[in-house]
Amino acid sequence: MSVPAPLRLRPLEIGDLLDETFRMYRRHFLLFAGISVILSIPTAALYGSYFALLGGFAQQTFSGQSANTTAVVGSLFGLGLLLVLIIVLIPFTYGAVTYAACESAMGRSVTLGSMLRGVLHRYFQLLGYWLLIGLMFSVGICLFPLWIWIGVCWVAVMPVMFVEGAGLGTAMGRSWHLVEGRWWRTFLVLFLMAIVFYVVQLGLSAFLVIAQELLLLLVSSFVVVAISGALQTIVDALVNPVLQIVIVLVYFDLRVRREALDLFQLAQRAAGPQLAP
Repeated sequence: MSVPAPLRLRPLEIGDLLDETFRMYRRHFLLFAGISVILSIPTAALYGSYFALLGGFAQQTFSGQSANTTAVVGSLFGLGLLLVLIIVLIPFTYGAVTYAACESAMGRSVTLGSMLRGVLHRYFQLLGYWLLIGLMFSVGICLFPLWIWIGVCWVAVMPVMFVEGAGLGTAMGRSWHLVEGRWWRTFLVLFLMAIVFYVVQLGLSAFLVIAQELLLLLVSSFVVVAISGALQTIVDALVNPVLQIVIVLVYFDLRVRREALDLFQLAQRAAGPQLAP
């Protein structure tokens, strides 16, 4: 397998971010998209099962039948197991592509095995980070502006873990330091890339709308909603690597602007060795 060239470090504007993001995604499309779709299957199954269960309850209610307690408990237990599985897979869902993008940016070969090993090495730190993020946003909607501010300050936490080998606490402090003084620019970059993400996601979802209308002619609306929700999860999984790659590029951009990492890369190229974190 040929070793990819490392990312050419330089200050990245929006156009550069778009170019580098889609170039990296195209290079590893099967790996990035494949792992993202596979990891989205439990979420798709949870979504489909929930609406299938809801549709069954509604049908029994309309027909005047009483619900089977054993079936209800069994279904809820199954949904609970799926939810636990989704939580267990969170480090892989949000960390696998980020790790692969970091490796690709440093000019290292990326394989499925190396991706999984990289996430497993930081599994509990990644899980703790995302559970903390989830807890923050579940505390209260009134604090949403504060969570946005903190979220932007922590945008580089995962790349710092993978590239610099830092622990969770160190990575949070390191990310905070990199974003310090550049919060608004980082927020604007992420906001604009989120718009691009939404437009791409909307374009792919348009095909689901057509399929949904056709399915309504064949099956009940509850089944259509269940299938559409599951398929939407798969579509989201195809687009999600875009944001994960952008976060990696933002991390390197912050290091270039704050630490002149591009000059360090030029010096290393002149000396011969590969880019080091």
